[in-house]
Amino acid sequence: MKNVIEKIIELELEMFLTVPTDGRYSCQEDPEGFRLHRRAQFSIWSEDTLQSYLDDLDRAKEKAINLMTIKYARMDNLLPAENLNPQIDEIVAIQLRWQKEMVRKYPYLMAGARHLAAADGSQGTSFETYLRAELETYSDTTLALLHRDVTTYAKAGTNGSEKIYAYLVKQVGYESIAKADQAQKQKSR
Repeated sequence: MKNVIEKIIELELEMFLTVPTDGRYSCQEDPEGFRLHRRAQFSIWSEDTLQSYLDDLDRAKEKAINLMTIKYARMDNLLPAENLNPQIDEIVAIQLRWQKEMVRKYPYLMAGARHLAAADGSQGTSFETYLRAELETYSDTTLALLHRDVTTYAKAGTNGSEKIYAYLVKQVGYESIAKADQAQKQKSR
């Protein structure tokens, strides 16, 4: 599974670094940060979901399609939505609930996260818009598998965002999300 995640990340990074922009996104200057955040996201996906997404990336690369370019163009509303799969709305709704719970439980840690609402403005791209734009680049097979993963977590009462952040904060040296939140609280004083 770890090997599949690393292959996904390298294909995504290759695409991400070649997204045409007026300038460079700050995260394009930090490939290790990109890898860290993407590893965290994929840490909660099942093996078959990961494999399906790797297949999506491989197919796109074979056809010279940059999925990251499409994702960022959708985030900026430069392209119309092409993938109208209803599972996108369901995945977004669940993950938005998870993210709202994270903001409520860990306000200091989450203060630096994307704002939640799709009403994008001067605050930058929202969590909802970012997620939707990314999901629209996935195949129907990957969406069905991810939908299964997300709804399985939700039915079990597990917050997938909390699992992602638990992975992330441990990778940067905190023993828990609560400790990372407390550290951010201290920094904000």
